[in-house]
Amino acid sequence: MGLTTALNTSLNGLTLNETAIEVIGNNIANAATNGFKSSAVQFTTQLSRTLSVGSDPQGVNGGTNPRQVGLGSTTAAIRRDFSQGAITTSTSPSDLAIEGEGFFVLSGSEGQVYSRNGNFTLNNQSQLVNADGLRVRGYGIDDQFNIVPTQLVNIEIPLGKLNVAQETRNVIIEGSLRTDQAAIEATESEVIQSGQFFDGGGLPITASSLLADARQTVGGTPVFIAGESIEFTPRKGGADYDPVSFSITATSTVAEFASFLNDAFGLQPSASVAGDPFGPAGVNITADGRIEVVANAGTTQAVEITPARVRQTITTGSQTNAEALDLGFDTVRTGIGESTIATFPVFDSLGEQVIVRMHSVLESKSSTASTYRYYFESSQDSDLSTHLSTGTFTLNESGEIAGQRTAEFTVDRALTAAKTLNVSVDLSRISGLIEQDSVGAVSLLSQDGAPAGSLTSFNINDSGVVSGVFTNGVIRPLGQMVLARFSNPLGLVENGGGTLFEGVSSGPAQITIPGQTGTGSIRSGAIELSNTDVGRSLVDLIVSSTNYRGNARVISSVQQLVDELLVLGR
Repeated sequence: MGLTTALNTSLNGLTLNETAIEVIGNNIANAATNGFKSSAVQFTTQLSRTLSVGSDPQGVNGGTNPRQVGLGSTTAAIRRDFSQGAITTSTSPSDLAIEGEGFFVLSGSEGQVYSRNGNFTLNNQSQLVNADGLRVRGYGIDDQFNIVPTQLVNIEIPLGKLNVAQETRNVIIEGSLRTDQAAIEATESEVIQSGQFFDGGGLPITASSLLADARQTVGGTPVFIAGESIEFTPRKGGADYDPVSFSITATSTVAEFASFLNDAFGLQPSASVAGDPFGPAGVNITADGRIEVVANAGTTQAVEITPARVRQTITTGSQTNAEALDLGFDTVRTGIGESTIATFPVFDSLGEQVIVRMHSVLESKSSTASTYRYYFESSQDSDLSTHLSTGTFTLNESGEIAGQRTAEFTVDRALTAAKTLNVSVDLSRISGLIEQDSVGAVSLLSQDGAPAGSLTSFNINDSGVVSGVFTNGVIRPLGQMVLARFSNPLGLVENGGGTLFEGVSSGPAQITIPGQTGTGSIRSGAIELSNTDVGRSLVDLIVSSTNYRGNARVISSVQQLVDELLVLGR
């Protein structure tokens, strides 16, 4: 019986060491497999054959110990080593390595699986996939590029296919304005007047007169033709604004045309110079039938109406021509006062450029402060009026902005598909410190908008956020990688292709973003190598081979003893 037991025990030993050699061979075979985790076999003894359970001390007998003969060993576990593998750099930003615990989450035909191998590429659907085509899962974004951490989606990076623009929300203005004693307050604005106009009865026109009835001489030919239109290109502060048009009907009044000119110049009566004998800024009709334009205060807001800037369509048969219209405008008073103008671009939600002009006019000053009034204007506002907003800011005796440091303006884009543009302007960089005899000036320091651009590259940070870089310099989140962790990662089941799936004893996957709840961080442009220690594996192979030969020698010895027994039986 003992020889038979020895045979079975040694045979079992051969099987166990074969398993050990098989595991070691697999480790060495995967020494170059990215993300591979090596394994080790753990043995334990089987039940023993008990010859005697022993006895306790009695009298002069000191007691005996049990006598047992072992029946060999068995495989207790094949334990996977999840320790960190070495990380090497890569040339691809889609190659990822995990520093610490956690597994990438992948999706395929068999459902959700997990892996440490971060060799990922983009497929023809711009989705991040591994070498077997399994899609990488993570959090997606909404239409405002906000990450949505509520459900897992396939990570998409649509290079060359995604276009974005950045709406301007913030503008910073810098510069220096005069606050010295010689700086002149804007107490007068420019005034221009047209020639005289008369109605059909030979009387000077009034605001209620029909426009089509206005004549430049008593009994003369009407200047404005009903059914035609006037195209006007305003010029203000030495800059041309976009052309605007006015349709002349049989019921159009002179007041309506005056309102048209007022809006084209963006005149603001509420911000006029107090006590001006010409009245508040705006377009008026004088008692002697002249169209009078009182500009906003400051030299940079001088207005201009010349024949070349007023063109009336003339239809003759099937032909329509635009002819210059001389309304006889001439300057009555030149504006005075310290003022500057700054022209800068902003961008709407579609990335279209909108030109904005900012006039800064010295409204008042004292021994301790100088107050400037700002005017924001744009002829690309969908409303006819070019005026956007006005307000004041104060420079104290130290040359710094005192009190309100910001301004706001809104650009209506109703005539386009873009949203209304709301912009906050930081004025805190404007100073009252300026060199003697220098001219004040302000300009755009920065604005956070950008025209439309296409996605050209991307990067992934330690937290797994995928950021797209566009040709216009805008950076937008495209999604966020997630990692899975398990209460017992040793319970995961090998699925082939470097992937694992949940096992009975692994517990469910706990999905989180990198760097939280015990998961590691992500390194982009890097790969985790196999953690197989080839040197140790070779030593283990020698030990297992020696054990195998030892068990084989036991079987050989038992065979010799059995042969001796057979000889005795002859």
